[in-house]
Amino acid sequence: MSLSQCRCFLSVTTLLLKHSDLSERCSPFQQHRLAVHFKHVEQGDKVLGAEHGVGQSDTQRGRDETSAVLNHPRPGGPLDPCSLAHLVRHSVTCMRLKEHQHLRYNPLRDSWVLVSAHRMKRPWTGQVEKPPEECIPRYDPYNPLCPGNKRANGEKNPEYKSTFVFENDFPAIQPDAPDPAADQHPLFQSKAARGVCKVMCFHPWSDVTLPLMKKGEVVTVIDKWAELVEELGATYPWVQIFENKGAMMGCSNPHPHCQVWASSFLPNEPAVSDRCQRAFYEKHKEPMLLQYAEQEVAKKERVVVMNPNWLAVVPYWATWPYQLLLLPRRHVLRINELTTEERESLADVMKQLLTKYDNLFHVSFPYSMGWHGAPTGPYLKEDNSHWQLHAHYYPPLLRSATVKKFMVGYEMLATEQRDLTPEQAAEKLRNLPEEHYKSRGGEEK
Repeated sequence: MSLSQCRCFLSVTTLLLKHSDLSERCSPFQQHRLAVHFKHVEQGDKVLGAEHGVGQSDTQRGRDETSAVLNHPRPGGPLDPCSLAHLVRHSVTCMRLKEHQHLRYNPLRDSWVLVSAHRMKRPWTGQVEKPPEECIPRYDPYNPLCPGNKRANGEKNPEYKSTFVFENDFPAIQPDAPDPAADQHPLFQSKAARGVCKVMCFHPWSDVTLPLMKKGEVVTVIDKWAELVEELGATYPWVQIFENKGAMMGCSNPHPHCQVWASSFLPNEPAVSDRCQRAFYEKHKEPMLLQYAEQEVAKKERVVVMNPNWLAVVPYWATWPYQLLLLPRRHVLRINELTTEERESLADVMKQLLTKYDNLFHVSFPYSMGWHGAPTGPYLKEDNSHWQLHAHYYPPLLRSATVKKFMVGYEMLATEQRDLTPEQAAEKLRNLPEEHYKSRGGEEK
């Protein structure tokens, strides 16, 4: 429910509670409960009115909606007092979650997030970042990722016309590594880490990003992701696809690219996610994220983009200001299991949500993103029905193109915290145009 809808609903419930005929049909206990809810609604309306300005249009809309509620024929007859009490509780809860701090549970990490919506009103006098660079040349003879150029190890890139994958010249993990000593103190443990690191260029041009690429070009990127998971996943337990976009997220090269790291171990984040999804599946006999997607589709308040095959939401437990969770709407374990239709519709959704990102502050929106699916390698022989494929998008920008969120202090030492509520962030993104700000008035590149 948006802030304006919350204002309107408070007006609606205020008028409904004043409806004498409805009050007369309540038991003494129900009358007492409704009186308590009415007091909360009145107080909430004053808070919203004072801090956000409830105008005459909100009041008139409230009267119109009240009339519709009272006069609309219902299968079960008029709105009963208990149903009304439920609606009022929902409206008061909505107001409280938007205006007061509270904790939200993240079932994927078995952790809690502190939401402090009122902090968005504080003035900002802290660090201001340099806006992302906009004038990037299509081809730079000194950029090691451009077609035909020489990289740091002396190898020359081919004159590629589509995607291009190569071994990272400075890998964090390599296929060969010695095993640590077997006899170790319990406080000083280590074990072998082996794997491969690859770099994947999305496009031969340096001045395009995924939202500005053609749909067919994005499908090619998705197909290559699936191919790499199939290839590397035959050996390694975990294949991590991730993209760091923008200097703000530590990206050292503006050319559109991602990385793919395959490891001999299950990293921390997917290990926690595996445990949490397994526990939920054992208790509820259904994949956690499949049920979550169904709930979000029904609620709609955090949905940003949706089509028959995919759903992008600002998750209920989001930590980053405009964080997104991208989910398939059927049970899928890994990206290489997507059908041709699902890959094409994924390209549509990716272009839509990334265009909205860029349109928010009219910049090439920085973020870190990555895919999580069921483990591979030796896990291919096991039952991973508890898993659901999904992608995380973690963008740092908060108030503008130059003011970002910092994960420091309390977040590092106590609990993750956010200011803007996920519902407010989703509404902002949802209402943005799907035409990229760079392509308005001209053809897309």
